[in-house]
Amino acid sequence: MMIGTIVSKELRSLFVSPLAWFLLVLMQVVLTWVFLGRLDAYLHVQPQLQQIANPPGFTEIIVTPVFAMAALLLLMIIPLLAMRLLAEERKNRTLILLISAPVSITEIVLGKFLGVMLFIAGVMILIVMLSMTLSAGGTMDSGLLISNVLGLFLVTCCFVALGLFISSLTMQPIIAALGTLGVLLCFWVLDILDSGQGSWIHYFSLLKHFKQFNSGLLDSFSIAYLVLFTLFFIALAIRRLDGDRLHR
Repeated sequence: MMIGTIVSKELRSLFVSPLAWFLLVLMQVVLTWVFLGRLDAYLHVQPQLQQIANPPGFTEIIVTPVFAMAALLLLMIIPLLAMRLLAEERKNRTLILLISAPVSITEIVLGKFLGVMLFIAGVMILIVMLSMTLSAGGTMDSGLLISNVLGLFLVTCCFVALGLFISSLTMQPIIAALGTLGVLLCFWVLDILDSGQGSWIHYFSLLKHFKQFNSGLLDSFSIAYLVLFTLFFIALAIRRLDGDRLHR
């Protein structure tokens, strides 16, 4: 199937890219540092926690901050990974060959989207493995862990879909990266400006919806919003390339 060929091509491009490896290593170093810092803080307050009737567990104190930091890091890193998806193809004049090939525009867009998501999945697996090391010293809150994994996956899909669409609008990868980062920072500002649950702004904040998962709440509205956000920008990218094929 052609979509599999496109996915493997994108993965090869990422795995031979020094930038992708640098970002991957940087993210793991930062997350490990946060993990060890929260673990040290938990060990210091553990005697006081034992005196509380229903104390928070180590999953809540250690793991959830790691996932929250991962979401912020991915917000800044994904624009650099997604910038070349279509912008570089357009810059190198290979996009014309790609859309002229016997493959649908939908397969092209989904193949590129899935290629980046599979690369990021490696990051998520490493975070889960890091978190699971805590199970040797106590009982892991598996429900909270699953909620965080699902939330991080969905919000990452949103970041990649947005980056893919913006990459389809230009032939300059740097412009695509700056554009994606700018839009994502606007969504982050929406979360900062939200002063309370009564405000309508929080409905549009990606990180606000992620916080639901980060706290262990599987909110159906947040799931629907993140899924529709992803599908919306994937559809826009498909429409953009369809326009290129029509005007070729």
